[in-house]
Amino acid sequence: MAYHGDTSGANSLGGPGPFRDPYEPLLFEPLRIPNGYRYRCRWCASGPECDSSCVNALRDLFEARGSEIAALIIEPRVQGAAGMIVAPEGNLSSIRRLCDDHDVLLIADEVATGFGRTGEMFACDLEGVVPDIMTLGKGITGGYLPLSATVTTERVYDAFYDASARNKTLFHRHTFAGNPICCAAAMASLRIFETEPVLERVRRRAAFLGSLLNELFADHPRVGEIRQQGLMVGLELVRDRVTRESFPTADAIGWRVCMAARDRAVFIRPLGDVVVMMPPLSIEEDELVQIAEAVRDGLDEVGRGPDAVDRP
Repeated sequence: MAYHGDTSGANSLGGPGPFRDPYEPLLFEPLRIPNGYRYRCRWCASGPECDSSCVNALRDLFEARGSEIAALIIEPRVQGAAGMIVAPEGNLSSIRRLCDDHDVLLIADEVATGFGRTGEMFACDLEGVVPDIMTLGKGITGGYLPLSATVTTERVYDAFYDASARNKTLFHRHTFAGNPICCAAAMASLRIFETEPVLERVRRRAAFLGSLLNELFADHPRVGEIRQQGLMVGLELVRDRVTRESFPTADAIGWRVCMAARDRAVFIRPLGDVVVMMPPLSIEEDELVQIAEAVRDGLDEVGRGPDAVDRP
């Protein structure tokens, strides 16, 4: 269920689902490994206790076909559009070691996770990993203007640079890449990281939010799992906590909970039946309380009956 963008190449790398399926005839099929979705692990019998199934699958794939593979692309630590799936500790560093062992480039898609969102400047920093290529966006300008960037190691950069051989240049780029106004916004945002304790603040807010989520949802009969990394949160809603039975898709429970939260002045979005909380890094504690309580109240309202909130 990964999502890496909407160009034909990036969309090809995404997982099956509504983002990819309509364009299937136009796309290529990459090699895939499981994503560490421990709550609904389909690759082994260990379920939430499994920390290594995806790493073992990658090791097997590299051993069988490593000579054919140029690069591995991942969303480090948190897969956003897949349902805010948080990988176990050590997953990323294990993947880095396997890529090194088989001389495969590691591409980290940090468009959603970068610039403080996870509690570190980049999600890769959580495990001291340096990718070969990193894609950036969203938070690079603090969200004020659109800008993206691709950052590489010297090894990758040198492979495309030669002042005397034009045919070695990577010619493909976008006309408005490097827009000076957007770059100015990015520089201003980066100065804030340099001059203010942004990351420390994010960690404090994340700890407060974690305690709040545990207080409100740990025993809630309709919350199967609370997933959090920094200020990235997904609440997976289920019909039955014991069996992990999902709600019927047609019931649109996630959407209805978000509509009920909107009636309480909180605007959030669902990913299917995963309710997403991804507040700004500057959020205050009382605002986090407002968001979490609106979701709790919305979930209770929807749970009182199928018609408590109109369906889409």
